[in-house]
Amino acid sequence: MNSRDRILGRVRRALADVPADDAPYERAVDRGYLREHGGLDAAATVELLAENLADYRARVHRCTAAELPGVLGRLLAEHGATSVLVPSGLDAAWLAATDATRVPDVAESTPAELDRVDSVVTGCAVAVAETGTIVLDGSAGQGRRRTTLVPDHHVCVVRVPDQVVSSVPQGLERLVPSRPQTWISGPSATSDIELDRVEGVHGPRTLEVVLVSGD
Repeated sequence: MNSRDRILGRVRRALADVPADDAPYERAVDRGYLREHGGLDAAATVELLAENLADYRARVHRCTAAELPGVLGRLLAEHGATSVLVPSGLDAAWLAATDATRVPDVAESTPAELDRVDSVVTGCAVAVAETGTIVLDGSAGQGRRRTTLVPDHHVCVVRVPDQVVSSVPQGLERLVPSRPQTWISGPSATSDIELDRVEGVHGPRTLEVVLVSGD
């Protein structure tokens, strides 16, 4: 008898006294959990997101869709970026106001090549207000996971209020489980036993989030 047979045998013995008409697993336990706290409206939810993003030391900016290219151009210039990583599917109009060299997100790029890029600009899949978290899932305009983990400066665009939800459960409902997900709460940071904070260890040292309203 191999390990597989032993395990399946134990499962059969454990289920031997379970009635055939027993409640299915998904209905066996009441899971009427709260899906959000406070019942905030859309505007208040966006405000909570901005507050929690800033609390995690992300730099938060606001603008309209028409103002977005100018804001992105300014942020890249202030960072001194001469090159910007461009995920596949990113709206080209977003970068119309910058002269930074566009570096396409391609599978062949090495970590060293990505490390030489000054900045990366992406969109996101969803943003969670209660935790100050933005989530990327590799869809158009978001790039591969490494594109937001290697460059030192990440600028993420969030459409408000459309892409903002109050809680993690609401955020999960918008995500496809099979897609690669990156959950980001502030710039990458860690601390040693003395609690000395160091940023930029596991990802970008600087995270800038642009909350864009309007079409």
